[in-house]
Amino acid sequence: MSTGVIIVLIVIVVGVVAAAAALALRARGATGGSGLKRRFGPEYDRTVARHDGDAKAAEQELGARVQEHGSLQEQPLEPAAREQYQARWASAQELFVDSPRQAMADVDQLLGEVAGARGFPDVQEYDKQFDALSVHHADHVHGYRRVHRVVTARTNGTPESQAGTEEMREAMLEARALFDDLVSDDSRNGNGHGRGGRHSIGAFNKQALKGS
Repeated sequence: MSTGVIIVLIVIVVGVVAAAAALALRARGATGGSGLKRRFGPEYDRTVARHDGDAKAAEQELGARVQEHGSLQEQPLEPAAREQYQARWASAQELFVDSPRQAMADVDQLLGEVAGARGFPDVQEYDKQFDALSVHHADHVHGYRRVHRVVTARTNGTPESQAGTEEMREAMLEARALFDDLVSDDSRNGNGHGRGGRHSIGAFNKQALKGS
């Protein structure tokens, strides 16, 4: 084998090793502490709190979420489906004045169905679906958690079973941001509001206060 060929092979091997190292560093950046903080935002702090301040344990959990769901590709909604979902949210919003807990149950079911339609795990697997949503919609996923906790509180006997109208209203408002993300034409617009989202939230704010 000539010296020139050997040199070429060495250059190729070095290039492959360098590329592999770069990919490894990128992967560590996505699942390392600082990368996880940027990706999850407030959800990072909530996870650390759930682990009693153990950042390492929290980062292991969040890193596992990214590894399992990070490659998920969100599916677009058909315009007709989007309109149906928006109509169902409007109905739940109106129902809140007279029956806030039923409205919360409707919203909980609706969020699960929309997420499933977008390609996230099925609504019947709430924990898995939530983890996937937290990877792709970290800024707004907590509203879904709050709504779901209120809805399941009576069965589980948790403190959320005593949630008042104001607390439920706030949870539903927060969940609206995730809903708008999921039904918007571009769920990655990053502003947390689909078309008409801000107006609808404001209307619900006033309406719910009248009913409280």
